[in-house]
Amino acid sequence: MKKWIKGMDISSLLEVERCGGKFYDHGAAGDALDILKSYGANLVRLRLWNDPFDENGVSYGGGGNDPRTTLTLAKRAKEREIGWLLDFHYSDFWTDPGKQIPPKAWQGMSERGLCQAVYDYTAAILRRCGKEQALPEIVSIGNEITHGLLWPVGKVPAWESISRLVSAGIRAVRDTFPEIPVMIHLDNGGNNELYRNWFDRYLEHGGEEFEYIGLSYYPFWHGTLPMLEDNMNDMALRYQKELILTEVSTAHTLEDYQSYEKLPAERRKGMAAGPELAEKVPFPMTPEGQADFMKKIMELILRVPEGEMRD
Repeated sequence: MKKWIKGMDISSLLEVERCGGKFYDHGAAGDALDILKSYGANLVRLRLWNDPFDENGVSYGGGGNDPRTTLTLAKRAKEREIGWLLDFHYSDFWTDPGKQIPPKAWQGMSERGLCQAVYDYTAAILRRCGKEQALPEIVSIGNEITHGLLWPVGKVPAWESISRLVSAGIRAVRDTFPEIPVMIHLDNGGNNELYRNWFDRYLEHGGEEFEYIGLSYYPFWHGTLPMLEDNMNDMALRYQKELILTEVSTAHTLEDYQSYEKLPAERRKGMAAGPELAEKVPFPMTPEGQADFMKKIMELILRVPEGEMRD
């Protein structure tokens, strides 16, 4: 029988609450985590940024996920017997395939210096988690590191550097709390060639072993559902790892929220699932279409071979 992780990212929850956001279940107001728990949530993902503040101490926004914020949310989850996945970004703000900026304190470091910084920071955070009785169930070394991490030192095709940097984080986990499993997370879950190349190169260059392959899949960017299924099937068999569909979603409306974003128009481009992206998705952008999409995702995961697949 497959063991399911039913989870979501709640990294911005404290900021939403400070801004007056409320959560409801069938019209009744409640704590967001209590509502999620009532629907079977058993794991939440929390991102961690090194120093998400400017020189005046003003938060960059996006949840302000410094160690204190992340651990506050982790403890709220633990109080409800919900586990958590610690998502190291190794940056002061969001990282993804288009940006992997070293934190301010690590700017200009050599590869050797960055490896030591990754190791020391990872170990220190985990020791703090242990001291505060909020150890994560899973640790992700980097966020969507498809094109590497800590650029320019760890940028594809610098595979030796990438492998050393990721391995430094993995060793820190092993040396502090070896029972915690490790995940490596890429985006573009429908691109099998990309995944094969990434993990082959990582392992060929001496990368440390890990337990989970994490995938992001957004149907308007990352190929078709059959492409995702083919890739997950291949990853499970080729590398004998457990899989986590770490990020997955489609929209439930075509309403344009971009005007609410305090960003220049050129930076907002492509952020919402507008009509041009909706054409790539075989489900209507409605609540019912979104639900049907997630049902297909669940069915797909159930068919992944070899061992327990987790979502």
